Amino acid sequence: MVVEVPSNENVDDGPKDTGSGQSCYWDGTKQGITKPPPGPVPCTSEYGYWSNTYRCYIRLLDPQPPAGDPAWEGHEPGDGAVYDCYQPQAHLLIHIWADNPPENSGTGPSPRDVAQLAIDDMALRAIDVGITPEPGVNRIGLVGMPVWMWAANPDDHTYGPITATATAGGITITATANVQKVTWQMGDGTTVECRTAGTPYKAAYGKKPSPDCGHVYTKSSAGEPGGTYTVTATSSWVITWEGAGQTGTIRLDGLQRSVEITIGEAQVLVE
Repeated sequence: MVVEVPSNENVDDGPKDTGSGQSCYWDGTKQGITKPPPGPVPCTSEYGYWSNTYRCYIRLLDPQPPAGDPAWEGHEPGDGAVYDCYQPQAHLLIHIWADNPPENSGTGPSPRDVAQLAIDDMALRAIDVGITPEPGVNRIGLVGMPVWMWAANPDDHTYGPITATATAGGITITATANVQKVTWQMGDGTTVECRTAGTPYKAAYGKKPSPDCGHVYTKSSAGEPGGTYTVTATSSWVITWEGAGQTGTIRLDGLQRSVEITIGEAQVLVE
């Protein structure tokens, strides 16, 4: 059985994963060119292959200029080479000298690949589990009594938001990660989906149910291995990225942490 405990806002399952994006992109803003706006371009054309670094299609100039030609930028023939650099967006053709062939962005990383580098830098972790009854010896909850679950001391690495930037292959991507929901497997066959970090329990709350992330057991854990229920909290992250004239979304699930809790029958404790 799945029980969803939403926040006070209207929610859905969140944005879908949008794929990898395009490796080759145009961005003329550094040249003061705003039209066309930044965005993906074909990685090859009749003008050659695309270089994100030079923001143009690259093709070896054939024949090469004679010695002393300004295109050599002070170098001699055989020392590197001169290339056509064509920007169809600006209808601009120039010659550039390069020691080695400019990178072919079509063989480089995708925006998603670069976003993943940013995600790696975030060091995302599973939440620290807060739950009542507390795990441990002599900590026992009761059948029929409210169980409260929450992310203990949530921070940017365990719940978000957290932002990081990475660069590779002439692509710079900024990614921002947030936990969209925490799925609690309660060990009794029930799954609870919570759209908030949950509310930490305080003794002053007494027997009240959690306002945003809770559960009630209908049977004791006596028949379970070790006499406890294994409660597992799995975080579902949504990472949005932008850069290379594009935006996208990455869904990340699977970061989880488990604890053992004991649930007893009230009449057994009375005896």
